Amino acid sequence: MYQAKIMALLFVAGDQGIKEKDLADLLEIDRAALRQNVEQLKIKLINDEESGIMLSQYNSTYKLITKSEYSELLTKYFKTGLGTKLSQAALEVLSIVAYRQPITRIEVDEIRGVQSSGSINTLLARKLIKENGKKDVIGHPNLYVVTDEFFDYFGIKNIEELPKIEKFEDYKEE
Repeated sequence: MYQAKIMALLFVAGDQGIKEKDLADLLEIDRAALRQNVEQLKIKLINDEESGIMLSQYNSTYKLITKSEYSELLTKYFKTGLGTKLSQAALEVLSIVAYRQPITRIEVDEIRGVQSSGSINTLLARKLIKENGKKDVIGHPNLYVVTDEFFDYFGIKNIEELPKIEKFEDYKEE
């Protein structure tokens, strides 16, 4: 029963994955029970020839990833352009960076109210944003700005061509 729940949660979490503590809290089980279920699920997925995914752990974060034997197929998929749509979260982060650049990940998180590192990594990988120096505060976090690929992706020449934020102030969700 827990294995299906673990898979569902990790699928929804996507590239960000879920930390062990958070996963245990969501499932309302102790960490030892979680680790046992995770190990069983790892073995099940690795041995299932009909499954293209496996469960992986990076430090204390669990993620679903594709099996390496499908890398050629996935490369082909991404080369076709079929995988070029951005998620809602990535679009939110991208718009915040575009309008508020240069901006740190923490500042993006504060605006969105949720963690944004997964979306930032996606946008960096797609070269829609880039690191552009460090903010002169404790920790010296990276500053992010949009790239020439951003302008190409949206078919605009410069930031001034973005819609003015004032146009959205009267918008209310119904």
